[in-house]
Amino acid sequence: MSNENQTPAPTPESAQNTDKASPFLTEPLPQGTAQGQQQSLEQRLTDTPVTGSVPKYNLPRGANTGNVGATTHFGYQTVNSEDKAQKVAEVFHSVASKYDIMNDLMSFGIHRLWKRFAINMSGVRRGQHVLDIAGGTGDLAKVFSREVGPTGHVVLSDINESMLNVGRDRLIDAGCTNVDFVLANAETLEPFADNSFDLLTISFGLRNVTDKDAALAAMYRVLKPGGRLLILEFSKPVFEPFSKLYDMYSFTALPIMGKLIANDSESYKYLAESIRMHPDQRTLKGMMENAGFQNCDYHNLTGGIVAVHRGFKL
Repeated sequence: MSNENQTPAPTPESAQNTDKASPFLTEPLPQGTAQGQQQSLEQRLTDTPVTGSVPKYNLPRGANTGNVGATTHFGYQTVNSEDKAQKVAEVFHSVASKYDIMNDLMSFGIHRLWKRFAINMSGVRRGQHVLDIAGGTGDLAKVFSREVGPTGHVVLSDINESMLNVGRDRLIDAGCTNVDFVLANAETLEPFADNSFDLLTISFGLRNVTDKDAALAAMYRVLKPGGRLLILEFSKPVFEPFSKLYDMYSFTALPIMGKLIANDSESYKYLAESIRMHPDQRTLKGMMENAGFQNCDYHNLTGGIVAVHRGFKL
């Protein structure tokens, strides 16, 4: 995708702003206190009707409730596109309180090394503006907050209120004062102005997005020219014997651990299935290029169980 012949996008400074507003948002966002940060989440909630006996969860504006009649996958199930966001929300509302401990158990702590590798690839510098999409409990945002320093800024966003609340509380307790917490849908990134961020990251979140092409286009929109996108995600093992062992572990051990630790085997069954349904390394690289990113590459970690994809907006 070329930038030629496109209407210049508004700068962050042209977005509606106040002394209390994040420079990246298209409307003011209360901040500065835990209460203000909680208020900002509540102001962004809009009720989405849910039929049947399923609990009613809040989804942010821009959540994909359209595409009536279209279908997509939810793990190995085929569901209506408008239902997937709700089903994914139910999964992460269920696992939010045990998410971090389950990550440590499921990966034997290796997820911390994967995230450190991604941070090292990010090239993040002091004074930069970072958006961590689907940032959940804030592992990456906490590190970025320190790396960008007091002259930089980090936005931790997630579509799931329960996950974002955990991340907000964790970062406030850690004294991170240069972080905003915004409920946002990755498919639109609606709250954010064009050309706002030097760096975008999404860690173990893209596979849960219904329309990945729309999400990549939204990421391209809010990234500054010269900025980079990093996607850390489960991928496809490159060695067939290893792949079979990994499948056995994922579909047998993970649901059992989910039941024992989080009292929820079905959510971890979905997580295993969602990994298998996610595009492989080359396919995702092509999707990034189709969205306009250039100089795209990827690096396999732990034999391809995880890959870090990188692309630039030039």
